Amino acid sequence: MDKKVAVVTGAGSGIGRAIATELSNRDFHVIVTDLNEQAAKDVAATFPSARAIKCDVTIPTDSVAVANSVKEIEKRLDVWVSNAGVSKMAKFLDIDEKMYDFTLDVNLKGVFFASQAGARAMIELKTKDARIINIASMAAKAGRVPYLADYVASKFGVLGLTQAMAYELAPNDIRVNSVCPGFVSTPMQVRELAWEADLRGISPEDVKKMWINDTPLGRLELPEDVAKVVGFLTSKDSEFITGEAIAVNGGAFMD
Repeated sequence: MDKKVAVVTGAGSGIGRAIATELSNRDFHVIVTDLNEQAAKDVAATFPSARAIKCDVTIPTDSVAVANSVKEIEKRLDVWVSNAGVSKMAKFLDIDEKMYDFTLDVNLKGVFFASQAGARAMIELKTKDARIINIASMAAKAGRVPYLADYVASKFGVLGLTQAMAYELAPNDIRVNSVCPGFVSTPMQVRELAWEADLRGISPEDVKKMWINDTPLGRLELPEDVAKVVGFLTSKDSEFITGEAIAVNGGAFMD
């Protein structure tokens, strides 16, 4: 295939969909993966060059199957974006083992084995200037986040994993970075607004105002704000960047 090929996990909606769209606009052939196969197909159908594959990132063999399919059909793999993620708000003392395991399985284990599958395919295909991008969170840099202790733990893990991958994969000409969004306006955020409002005993609109007030640029983040940074990390302009965690949050957290 002449076009560069990019895989995006969790691309059926929200940030993942915006990333897939951005990469398609940058003339990538996009492999749209999601646990919801129909959502992945719907997104892929909107691009001139794309393919949809069902993938549950909590099952490592699913990610391997995606990578193998790309090797066999597209015969190249330039970019892998591990985006699939979940959240569920609860007080620290109320988070049980089942909730903890699910969050870590998707947000950390899922990123680990999905990115591993992508890296192996890139190495086998002898890809030059390959990129792996892990979507983390503002909560990966600051634990001062209410009602998301398990989520915070998972996303801090993604940053450490990104650095370890960047170090080990550099000899294979693979750059690995993470992107840390803030308060992004997505279907997941709608749920989080309701959860936090319930936990605080206030309205979702009041929670939204709190989030906006915490953001110096004065608005909620859009999925496209994240996608543009991912696009930059796939470009030649970022060829000497690896092991970094790039914040894109309107100043809600500065490091």
